[in-house]
Amino acid sequence: MKNNFEQSFNLVIKSEGGFTNDQRDKGNHLADGREGCTMLGCTQANWEAYVGHQVTQDDMKKLTKDDVKPLYKKNYWDAVMGDLLLSGLDYAAFDFAINAGSNASRKMVQIAVGVNNDGIFGPATLKAIQNADAKDVLGRFTSAKIKFYQSLSNFDVYGKGWLKRCADVQQIANEMIG
Repeated sequence: MKNNFEQSFNLVIKSEGGFTNDQRDKGNHLADGREGCTMLGCTQANWEAYVGHQVTQDDMKKLTKDDVKPLYKKNYWDAVMGDLLLSGLDYAAFDFAINAGSNASRKMVQIAVGVNNDGIFGPATLKAIQNADAKDVLGRFTSAKIKFYQSLSNFDVYGKGWLKRCADVQQIANEMIG
């Protein structure tokens, strides 16, 4: 929903936390072999792509919410068409996009509303979203997310946290629906 970005962004930042360079996390490996890191949920690779040049881990540690906010808006909120999604689903799709990528999140929304899951939000997808019961869609979206996480090879390392985040996001998203 058009007015949910600020609230959703603040919730995501709270969930993501601060600096980490856990090398078990695939997001903390850079394509050129450098050891990467994450700050405020933003991987070093994503930040470098956004700013157009390499950065150091010290640079990453200095990032603020205001620094990463435009990246989150462009690469995740806008990429999942958050302004066009049902209240609550917008937050859930945005949150999942940050963990799994925008295309995966769009496909998960499509699975939840029962349309072809090609990752493209065309007229059929948007109509299905607008005609859907928000709480039912959110429940199906969360179930699909859980199955996705359980299928990952590193579920044994991060699964407990992912499942807690799924439950937390669903609770907050349901409150947004009303």
